[in-house]
Amino acid sequence: MAETKFCRESRVIQTHRIFPFDLNPFQALFGGKLMTLIDDAASISVTRHCRRGAVTASLDNLNFLKPLHENHSVCIESYISGAHKKSMEVFVKVVGENLTTGERYLAATCFTTFVAVPTHMNEETEFTVPHVIAETDEEKLVCAGYEKRRLHRLQERDDYKKFAETLTTDLPWIDEA
Repeated sequence: MAETKFCRESRVIQTHRIFPFDLNPFQALFGGKLMTLIDDAASISVTRHCRRGAVTASLDNLNFLKPLHENHSVCIESYISGAHKKSMEVFVKVVGENLTTGERYLAATCFTTFVAVPTHMNEETEFTVPHVIAETDEEKLVCAGYEKRRLHRLQERDDYKKFAETLTTDLPWIDEA
C-alpha cells in the first residue's frame, strides 16, 4: 500500500434532494438524517484511503451552521484530513443549495474519526494506513490542525472513559427496595 495519498484520492461528494419526509418539526432537515449522510460519505472516504474495513470511532464537533430546507439540495463533501497508524480523521463539509435560486450556503462541518480493523476485506493484522498530503489551500488549512485535534481527541477519550466508568447499567424502570 502507498505510504502517502492525496486528500483528493479519498474525496467523496454526495448530493441529495431534501424531501418532506426528511424534515424535523421545524421544517429543516432532521439532524439524525444528516448524521447518517455524513457517516456514509465519511466511510467511503476512509475505505478509499486505506482500502480496508474500518469502524466509526467518533464524530467530533458537528456544527450546524444553517438549516437545510425542503426542496433544497444537501451536498456532503468528505476527505481524509489526517492519518495515524490505524486511525483516520475525515473532514466533512455540508453545503446546501436552494435549487430555485442557485444560492449555495455552508450548512455544517464536522470531523469524524475511523479506525481500520482486520476484517474479511483484508486478513492481515499488521498494517498502517497511508499518511495524507494536502494540495489545495482549503485542504492545507484543514489538515494543518490534524495533530492538535488528534491529541485533543485522545485526551477527551481518556476523560470520557473515566466518566463512563461511573455510569450505571442497571434497569432504570426496576425499583430496588
